[in-house]
Amino acid sequence: MFAEIITIGDEILIGQILDTNSAFIAKELNKIGISVYQITSVQDEREHILAALEEARSRAQIVIVTGGLGPTKDDITKRTFCEFFKDKLVKNEAVLQHVEKLFASFVSTPITDVNRQQAMVPSKATIFHNANGTAPGMWMQSDGVSFVSLPGVPFEMKALMINSVIPKIMEDFERPYIIHKTLVTYGLGESAVADRIEDWEGNLPYYIKLAYLPNLGKVRLRLTAKGPDKKILEDGIEGEIKKLRPLIDDIFYGTDDDETLEEFVAKLLVAKKMTLATAESCTGGKIAQKITALPGASKYFKGSVVSYATETKINILKVPKTLIDKYSVVSAEVARAMAKNANELLKTDFAIATTGNAGPTKGESDAEIGTVFIAIATPNEVFVDKFMMGKHRTRIVQKTVNKAFELLQKEILKI
Repeated sequence: MFAEIITIGDEILIGQILDTNSAFIAKELNKIGISVYQITSVQDEREHILAALEEARSRAQIVIVTGGLGPTKDDITKRTFCEFFKDKLVKNEAVLQHVEKLFASFVSTPITDVNRQQAMVPSKATIFHNANGTAPGMWMQSDGVSFVSLPGVPFEMKALMINSVIPKIMEDFERPYIIHKTLVTYGLGESAVADRIEDWEGNLPYYIKLAYLPNLGKVRLRLTAKGPDKKILEDGIEGEIKKLRPLIDDIFYGTDDDETLEEFVAKLLVAKKMTLATAESCTGGKIAQKITALPGASKYFKGSVVSYATETKINILKVPKTLIDKYSVVSAEVARAMAKNANELLKTDFAIATTGNAGPTKGESDAEIGTVFIAIATPNEVFVDKFMMGKHRTRIVQKTVNKAFELLQKEILKI
């Protein structure tokens, strides 16, 4: 069973806002066994909307439209829906009362006729109450295809999807089961992982598909099973995972697709009652930023020294100037000293240190752009690794942050 998603709004097409609505809708549909065939973004323009609706009708059983439901003249979704369904707008008293109540309770400016226009809805539509806004959701039928129109404001759309749209879909349609299981690996590229598991992948049952989802040092292996019998799908996926795990055990770190590596590291530190500090140069505090974004980070994270300038490495982290003069700021020796001294300064069990040349110029070191040293200080010793992270400044920093967490979690697991 297929669905299509249509987002309406010039602000999406000019890049003014990101289309997060489609990602949310697709994920919720997938949970109940509906595959999204296509996602389309169109202008707030009558002919463009009509063409998108017509094309979607030919491919999908459910079409979900977001946006274009405001009270102003440039929001034309309702009028275009009426044209598409050969319908007319009528006043819905329940919606009108809701709009008037919202203005009386929460809006300082008086309600106008423009605002009351939100109560005008297609006469053939099933109306979904929007508790969080003035534009209701609408459900209409055409030639066996269900069309749903939702407001574009994300928190309004999400509430309507969860409370109204998904329950109605589940009531109206028989759907297959779709089950996903994701295994997350670190430290090996997509092609290398694919080579390692090629024989296993080639022998997957017909109802199980594998997708590779790489991202800066991380490769997620997503298994998807689809069919009418839930138990067969669950047993099939679990059986294949048992075969896969021995092939990737040295690079495997978890099965929770929504858990980040820093969250995994945080859980390890809390469980072991151990602490962490960072000393960052080329990453500019981004490792510490990811850590402190997590609730409860104060339990294990003691602080960071962002030693971006050479004098900060010398004066705060006490890296010997003779060491820097001999080896340069981008070196294994300096990274090692940064990690060791951060560990001692902040009295922690572990410390991460990064120093490198992210470009666009070489700066105070002759090291090639993309050269990065990451040091991990543990309760027993200090490890340093050298990496070549490419030429793109932003990606160099992102890859360094990810690699630092990867190296740290490996050391924590040894304790």
